[in-house]
Amino acid sequence: MNNSRAIWIIIFVFIAFATLVARLFDIQIIRSEELKYYAKRQQTIVEKIRADRGLIYDRNNVLLAYNRNDVSFFLDLRMVSNKNKIKIAKKFSSVFGETIRHYEDLMDASGKTICIEKKAPSEKSNLLKNFKVAGLFHREDPTRVYYYKDLASYVLGYVGSDYHGVDGVSKYYDNVLSGQDGSMVVLRDAVGDMITVEEKETKPAVPGISLVLTIDKNYQQILEEELNEGVKKYGGKSAAGIIMDPNNGEILALANSGGFNPNKYWSYSDTARRDRAITDTYEPGSTFKSFSMAALLDKNLVNENDEVFAENGKYKFENVFITDAHKSGWLSARQVIEESSNIGMSKLTQKIDDDTFYKYLRAFGFGNYTSIDLPGEVSGMLRKPNVWTPVSKAFLSFGYGLSVTPIQIATAYCALVNGGILYQPQVVKKEIKRDGTIVEQDNPIQVRRVISAATSARIRQLLIDVVKEGTGTEASLENITIGGKTGTSQKLIDGHYSKEFYNSSFVGFFPAENPKIVCLILVNSPTVGRYGGLVAAPIFKNVAERIISMNPGNFENYQSPNQPEGQDFKIVNAGNTNNKPALSQDKELSNTINQSNNVDIKSGLMPDLSNYSLREAISVISRLGLKCKINGSGKVVSQSITPGISIHKGALCVVVCKEPDLVGASVY
Repeated sequence: MNNSRAIWIIIFVFIAFATLVARLFDIQIIRSEELKYYAKRQQTIVEKIRADRGLIYDRNNVLLAYNRNDVSFFLDLRMVSNKNKIKIAKKFSSVFGETIRHYEDLMDASGKTICIEKKAPSEKSNLLKNFKVAGLFHREDPTRVYYYKDLASYVLGYVGSDYHGVDGVSKYYDNVLSGQDGSMVVLRDAVGDMITVEEKETKPAVPGISLVLTIDKNYQQILEEELNEGVKKYGGKSAAGIIMDPNNGEILALANSGGFNPNKYWSYSDTARRDRAITDTYEPGSTFKSFSMAALLDKNLVNENDEVFAENGKYKFENVFITDAHKSGWLSARQVIEESSNIGMSKLTQKIDDDTFYKYLRAFGFGNYTSIDLPGEVSGMLRKPNVWTPVSKAFLSFGYGLSVTPIQIATAYCALVNGGILYQPQVVKKEIKRDGTIVEQDNPIQVRRVISAATSARIRQLLIDVVKEGTGTEASLENITIGGKTGTSQKLIDGHYSKEFYNSSFVGFFPAENPKIVCLILVNSPTVGRYGGLVAAPIFKNVAERIISMNPGNFENYQSPNQPEGQDFKIVNAGNTNNKPALSQDKELSNTINQSNNVDIKSGLMPDLSNYSLREAISVISRLGLKCKINGSGKVVSQSITPGISIHKGALCVVVCKEPDLVGASVY
């Protein structure tokens, strides 16, 4: 019996030993290469090194978008015990402030791996550096941060979950901003903790190129604030605005009312994130009359003093009626623009043939892309003459029968007033490396000459008259000459022109003698005011006033056309038969020009502003960091802060001005 048991034990040991030998033979001989591969793959991991995305600055090097080095924490539920789950919940609760129950619920979820904390900032993740638990691991998860939140959001766009750009320059320049990801080989132990990094196998990431935009952060903020305030004041559904430098096509500000915060882009609808300034089309209405008149003047078919009968406000043309808001009789071509007469404009435009008129409109860029460096632009619609009806040209002349985008109108107005050159609009000024080295400088792009410089000058004067005496008086400013054109167009709803919903617009420029700024304001369906001159023009005025007050010195060298700087004028006593000047610009008056430059700003004392021009006084007060309130016009006669006393920045200085006494004098 004992011998039988011993034999069975020997047999069992022999079989076990044989099995072990066979297993070892299989592992070390037959499958050795395969198992080595799996072991190496388990312990050696190739991890991606995310490239730093390029930064974005405004034109004055104000940082608008940057990267934050966040970390996301993950948990492999297959490797963590219930005891460690409690440990993890307590630790994460103490670091991130969530309840212990919150983390316990996360760990009760089904699945192999869960994210227990998403995008933890570095100051939080650093507190978990030495916290080691089987199954817990982390990955770098950088976050794109937009410092000023919703400011310039439609220009900047945002970065999606895959860290690639969506909308705005973030998408258009994604290849430039993204850089090149690197890689590193990491050796890990059985529980997944890092042992070392294979330096020889590491490929460093190449950071993305940074962008310097043409946008001015201050102009952008002004435009956004005034658009939002305007929508609220006039009951509009929405509004869009563009500020451009007409001399090079640079976009200084581009905004839509409402806006969105790209840091939380997922909280907004696609509609809210749509850049309406380049994607939405509308019929421009009377702002388009400027282009019709430019074509007529450029072809010498019309003179400013040519007269046309405005039919007392109602005109039957080819069995359709064209109406005016004002009942007028005979109007000069100048008055047609000033009073925004549809009838007058449609009659004048009959002097130009269809093909020539179409070529001018195409030359201004209508019916085509402006090629702005932002994604999603649409081309609008301008039909060719071969499909025009007998009334098409008449309605086109005052902005109906075509569709345009705000960026097209703003760009075309730049060509109208800058001497006749159409520029491609741009939002990126240059591309730079992190050390400031310029990779690419985006120079102005001239598309074509549309009208002559002489025609441009004539159009500028007509648009100055619109603001001075016509429908745009609500846009006028006391101390600088404004030019511009109003527009009010009925919206096309369900195939019919609405009598309730309108697009109200104004496009203005200043200083009108030598424009530096072109600004378009478009308000969708205002319920108060309705007309462009009563809705969009006041918004433009607020924008212009704030821009000028920021840096009056940038605009102070321009005077009213009635007293142009650089030209002699004389004030002569009525009884002086010899016409000897009592005052000439090149003598006494020249002594006061730019005297504001002689003020010692650093002294901290209030200067005497007596006899300063209004522009000079505003310039000095602004440079002193004071708030300013003006009463009257002309030269300074008194000031609320006594000259010679110490000043405090932010204090209010009330300045009283008075025009010179010209009774008994004539101005030539």
